[in-house]
Amino acid sequence: MDWKALLLSLKLAGCATAILFCLGLPVAYWLATTRRKWKCIPEALCSLPLVLPPTVLGFYLLVATGPNSSIGALFYDATGRALPFTFPGLVVALVLCNLPFAIRPFTAAFAAVDPRLVEMSWCLGALRARTFARVILPLAWPGILTGVVLAFIHSIGEFGVVLMVGGGIPDVTRTISVSIYDDIQALNYAAAHRSALALTGLSVVVLGFIYAVQRRVLPL
Repeated sequence: MDWKALLLSLKLAGCATAILFCLGLPVAYWLATTRRKWKCIPEALCSLPLVLPPTVLGFYLLVATGPNSSIGALFYDATGRALPFTFPGLVVALVLCNLPFAIRPFTAAFAAVDPRLVEMSWCLGALRARTFARVILPLAWPGILTGVVLAFIHSIGEFGVVLMVGGGIPDVTRTISVSIYDDIQALNYAAAHRSALALTGLSVVVLGFIYAVQRRVLPL
């Protein structure tokens, strides 16, 4: 098994999940609490990666982050490198393609919080920020944890977008999923089997952890 590819996948997934946590919480809270009629538009945009083929998403990411784009030009001016086929480019790609896996559970968790408890906190004089930190977050944390874990594990196994945006450069953008693909292309089925088995075991452990947390918080 390609341990370097696995470690790179874990590093990429960790960075992408941390960004999704920081950016996804305020977006999800707004989606869960706003009464704007047009909120269906950002909801649809956040869920778009679920229905878009990875090739389509990867293509538009290449166009949006290439040296001829505004984002790509800014990154090139700051670093002297193009954004595609780099570690930061893969992080951006993983953040965008994993938006629904983080924001949808976050939104559901915030929507499930009893609004009477929030209003009670406000009536007792707590500021909105304190209410969010001391009331809303503790009540919503199982759903938030689910979103974080799902985004992390999906980032590790992402293939199509990673291959298009990263290209599978060894020690730079060659993740474990790309390593499996390369092993199959080289007819090295034994190595592919070991990597695939490791990802399968990791997925089972993660899903078991999520269900255990949910059962403990919401017993049948």
